[in-house]
Amino acid sequence: MHLAILMTNTDESDFAQRHPKDEQKFAELIQMARPDWTTTAYVVKDGQFPETLDGVDGAMITGSPASVLDDAPWIARLLDLIRDMHARRLPVFGACFGHQAIALALGGSIGRNPGGWVHGLTRNRMLERPDWTRDLPDEVRLYGSHMEQVTALPQGARVIAEGPDCPVTGFVLGQHIYTTQHHPEMTHDFVEALTEEMAEELGEEICARALASLAHPSDMDAFAESIARFFEQARPE
Repeated sequence: MHLAILMTNTDESDFAQRHPKDEQKFAELIQMARPDWTTTAYVVKDGQFPETLDGVDGAMITGSPASVLDDAPWIARLLDLIRDMHARRLPVFGACFGHQAIALALGGSIGRNPGGWVHGLTRNRMLERPDWTRDLPDEVRLYGSHMEQVTALPQGARVIAEGPDCPVTGFVLGQHIYTTQHHPEMTHDFVEALTEEMAEELGEEICARALASLAHPSDMDAFAESIARFFEQARPE
C-alpha cells in the first residue's frame, strides 16, 4: 500500500531541525505495523500538493503549530483537497491539525480549549469501536499538544473517543475517515524534549504535569496497528 503524507508542520525552529521531521515520524509510525508499505511526503504548508491522487491508496495529515482557522492560502487549498478526497471516498487519517482540518473542511467547527493547553500523555476513553480499533485498550494513551479542539462534528461523523477537557479526541466518518486529536507519531523522548522546549509557553504547572505524565508509556504500537487496519478496510476498489 502506498500512502501520501500531507505535512502541515510550520515549525522551522532550531529545535525542529534537531529532530526527525513529520515525514519520517509518520512513515515510521505506519511501518511499525506494516513494514512493507511505502509513503510519499508533500510539504503542503509550503504549497507542495500532489498533482494527482492516482496511485495513492490513502493519505495521512500531520499535526502543526498552525491553526486551521488561519487564513493562509495553503490551509484553504488543503481543505479543498480534503473535500475532494472525501468525495472520492479515499481513506484519510488525520492527527491533531489533521483531525481539526478534516472536521472543518467537512462542515464541523473548531474552538479554543476551555482549559488552555492540553500537553503530555493523554488518556482517552473509547466510546465506539470501529472494527479496525478492536485491539485498542478501553483507555488509549497518546501524546498530545493542542490549544484548539473540534467543537462540532461534520454531518454523519461519529465520536469514537473522548478525553479530559476534550470531548472529541477521535471521530470517524463512513469507513474512509479516521482521526485523533493527538500525536500517535510522537515518541517519549521527543515529547520530553518538546515539553522542555515549550516550558515557558506552557507555564510551570502544565509543564510539570506533562513531564510527570511521561512516566507512563503511550499506546503507540496498538494505535499504529489501528491505522493500518483502517487503511486496509477502506482501500478503494
